[in-house]
Amino acid sequence: MLANIKTDENVSIITLDDGKANVFSPTMISEFNLLLDQVPTNKGSLLIHGRPGMFSAGFDLKVMMSGSEPAVQMVQSGFTMLKRVFSFPRPVVAACSGHAIALGAFLLCSSDHRIGAKGEYKVGANELRNNMIVPTPLLEIAKFKLNKSHKQRAILNAEMYSIEDAVEPGYLDEVVDADKVFETALAKAKDLAVLAHPQYNETKKLDQADVIQKISDGIDQITDVVAR
Repeated sequence: MLANIKTDENVSIITLDDGKANVFSPTMISEFNLLLDQVPTNKGSLLIHGRPGMFSAGFDLKVMMSGSEPAVQMVQSGFTMLKRVFSFPRPVVAACSGHAIALGAFLLCSSDHRIGAKGEYKVGANELRNNMIVPTPLLEIAKFKLNKSHKQRAILNAEMYSIEDAVEPGYLDEVVDADKVFETALAKAKDLAVLAHPQYNETKKLDQADVIQKISDGIDQITDVVAR
């Protein structure tokens, strides 16, 4: 298993741990979606947690660089996964336990509250340094969550931020000592878990309606994943 789920009171906790870079391969995406299916949508909250030193390094580059149909399918399924997290009916907290690169950074942007672990870690979208475009689904999530003053630097300039500098651009909401990141995130998830249902979901849908439509349209239009 590349990911697992457990509960603590009214918080569902999905932990990503492939023993390496927590890349979103087709298998990881499938496992994550199956775990997400188990999270209640009418109560509680969701906490997404990485392995020590690594939240996620993004898509599986071996599949991505093939430029083949499996790569396109992986990207479409990965973006659909992000949309599920972004629009999840209950609050989503991310415990950024280390590096969050490419899709890992956008998974942070898809979460409602993001807590980073202090350390020599990097957060950012490096697609344009790896011969890949940043397509509509990612751009829409970035525009929704990143601060406007940093959008050029974060997306088009592919700037990588130290984890302690990742709050200002909007990748993270707070940074704490590494040994406190999980307990801090869990406390936040428990706090947000008491928000009213269905009022929380209805408000979130109103807030995200235009963005969700653009993300969905962008997913349908993906035909290639590597800039030529």
